[in-house]
Amino acid sequence: MVKPRHTPVMVKEVVGALDVRSGGLYIDCTVGEGGHGAGIRAAADPAPGLLGLDVDEEALATARRRLGGGATLVRGSYRELKRLAETNGFMPADGVLLDLGLSSLQLESGARGFSFMRPGPLDMRFDRSQELTAHRIVNGYGEEDLANMLYRLGEERKSRRIARAIVRARPIDDTAELAEVVRRSMGRQPRRRTHPATRTFQAIRMETNGELEAIEQGVLGAIEVLRPGGRLAVISYHSLEDRLVKRLLARESPRVRPVNRRVIKPERSEVEANPRSRSAKLRAAERI
Repeated sequence: MVKPRHTPVMVKEVVGALDVRSGGLYIDCTVGEGGHGAGIRAAADPAPGLLGLDVDEEALATARRRLGGGATLVRGSYRELKRLAETNGFMPADGVLLDLGLSSLQLESGARGFSFMRPGPLDMRFDRSQELTAHRIVNGYGEEDLANMLYRLGEERKSRRIARAIVRARPIDDTAELAEVVRRSMGRQPRRRTHPATRTFQAIRMETNGELEAIEQGVLGAIEVLRPGGRLAVISYHSLEDRLVKRLLARESPRVRPVNRRVIKPERSEVEANPRSRSAKLRAAERI
């Protein structure tokens, strides 16, 4: 058994939202290390079919070892969900999961450049075969474009001040250097609970990976591949993602209806055991 480094969020709630049944076909669009996939497979006997997608080959390799031959695991993006579902015999599907969060595997690897807590290159790519990196954004975008990106994707109120500081400090080559530039630009904030670079790193990561566009493509693709009565479950971790998912599901109301009236959040015991789950929100919808 492979010991995972990432603890999946709200596995019980995901299984319930998807209404997992024996003989069903389920797609985990961000299979990661296989945590949710293992939960889905274990929820019925005999285990349902599982298609796991991920663009991160390192995470996918761990999922292969963890799930063994019981799942179909494919390197690919949920941007292409319909094509991948058709190609691998998972259409129509009984359930689709999108877990939009970063994994511990990615956060804890300094070489991936996702975290200001660990020095490393400015990379931040989920798919390391793509050309756009955080380094190209930080050192190549104009000041106005940087400020607009920080405000739109990071909801950073001091976006212009930070963008100005970044441009003046160029070239910036690693995460520690960028975090320090942002910290200095913000001045003293004794009551601040989070690191001053949190929103900046979020915005740059989302820009690097085109995350908002990918979420829209993934949600719409999931609705396309679901059978009538099939379920979609989406876990988001900050307000920008959650608002987009909520808006998309409302817009697609002629084709889907909500499973729960209110957003689902982790139980207190889970947050205490896994603090990274505290911001997670689960929305579920059923194909009409």
